[in-house]
Amino acid sequence: MLSLATRYPLILFILLGLLLPVYAPAQEEGVAIPAEDIKLQETIHTLQSLIKLQADLKRDVQAINQQLAAAKTVSEKNEIQSRLDKLEDDLQTTTRNLRGIGAGADIASLRATEEVEFSLQQEFFALLKPALKELKDMTSHVRQKSDLKERIASYRDKLPVAELAVANIMDLLAKNEDESLDRYLEGFLLEWRKQLTVIQSELQSAELQLEKLESSEASLADASQSYLKSFFQKRGLYLAQAILAVMAILLLSRLSYKAMERYIPGYRKEHRSFRLRLLDLVHRFVTVILAIMGPMVVFYVVEDWVLFSLGILLLLGIGLTLRNALPRYWQQIQLFLNVGTVREGERIDLDGLPWRVRQINIFSQLENPTAELSQRVRIDDLVDLKSRPVKRDDPWFPCKKDDWVMLSDGMRGKVAGISQELVELIERGGAHRTYTTGDFLGLSPMNLSRSFRLKETIGISYNLQRESVAGIPDTLKSHIEQRAADEGYADSLHSLRVEFEKANTSSLDLVVIADFDGALAEIYGRLRRAMQRWCVEACNEYGWEIPFTQLTLHQAKAANE
Repeated sequence: MLSLATRYPLILFILLGLLLPVYAPAQEEGVAIPAEDIKLQETIHTLQSLIKLQADLKRDVQAINQQLAAAKTVSEKNEIQSRLDKLEDDLQTTTRNLRGIGAGADIASLRATEEVEFSLQQEFFALLKPALKELKDMTSHVRQKSDLKERIASYRDKLPVAELAVANIMDLLAKNEDESLDRYLEGFLLEWRKQLTVIQSELQSAELQLEKLESSEASLADASQSYLKSFFQKRGLYLAQAILAVMAILLLSRLSYKAMERYIPGYRKEHRSFRLRLLDLVHRFVTVILAIMGPMVVFYVVEDWVLFSLGILLLLGIGLTLRNALPRYWQQIQLFLNVGTVREGERIDLDGLPWRVRQINIFSQLENPTAELSQRVRIDDLVDLKSRPVKRDDPWFPCKKDDWVMLSDGMRGKVAGISQELVELIERGGAHRTYTTGDFLGLSPMNLSRSFRLKETIGISYNLQRESVAGIPDTLKSHIEQRAADEGYADSLHSLRVEFEKANTSSLDLVVIADFDGALAEIYGRLRRAMQRWCVEACNEYGWEIPFTQLTLHQAKAANE
């Protein structure tokens, strides 16, 4: 191994070469040196220092190899071998930095082989490798820059440690008087100075590479725009061909569908047979498969494996997304074939209303015949429903537009509009009242527009007890019929009955039951008042006494007293 006397000037020369400003003479002369020339001079000085360091390391390796050959004990050989491994690593690092700085690029990147080991089956990932490589190339610049920054930070953390070790050993040498210890410390100092030089060279190499990388990089927007421009310049034609292939497939599918509608009997019917539905389903499946495979075939023919791999990745993503939905799609297929839980022509309940399934398709048609409502729903919305056959007397809605209804809250009006959400009524006089459809049905609407019945009660005194069961009801019925005819209600009066109802506390009650046609629903209240008036007119005409209640009579007697 070389002595300290021969090594120390060499180390100082290398450090001075690293730290000495190359532009000092020029500044003294007052000449402005271009920045590019300054960088070249710095690079030259760095290369010179690395060449000297490489030669020094080679001599040390040779010397340690001689020591290793002369060693006799195993422990001594192991110690010398560890030092030799460390020197060889430093020598390789110095040689790599020397080549990288000199050429401005790492020659190892040209000789690097693509990795072939994958975590899954090699045959499967071989298809995806071009797309993954393209994505890796997109981020290589950023990853290289991040790696250099990490290396620089690591070397800057190690540099003070090495400098402190050199300073401590030099202090020990300055104060030590033992010759044997001096020789040991000098060898120790030489190793740490060599390590310090390696760290400084690594740090400077990484900083120079980062500086070149940052000076050559563009902004993120420019880089993205440049990459996209390059991508579409290379593959724009292939993408256009793939789009044209999909459009051609869809056009052929549409033309074939029109041909099936024209030449296959019953294909346009509202309710088609199972075989026609199956044919329609197969046609749709074939169209989807061809539309997916068309671009893949184009990419395969033009041998663009990047787009081919991206297409496979996209299909894999779609397949994984739809994997859990397969049972539901199977139920939709059953509905489409009209063999599922909901079938055409049957009745279902949806959103609180009954509906008749008019047609099942990708978008199915539902209708409520009475309310004259219809809606289009996705076939997926029918998966969780069940239908049943329609009976002849099944009610669909309590009323239809322009019907007169009476609600349990006392509201009576004409139905102005019906929708899935709201029902609007118009009262006599023109006032509008709106109910939600659910609230409207909850009030049990009574439809007056078909026919309706009025029941009015009239009480007569007990002195007419003999005639209240037979004579008076017949007379009162004849009188009401005559009055109804006089006022123009005879044609709309379907039936009329006057019967004895009950013996009340102060009167004998007769009930008048009249059934009218729904055409008179608008004057429902007027007819009730008219019937009361006709009863009072009959009492006046035939002298039938209408008694007061007992309570009223007692109050009158108390007042007289």
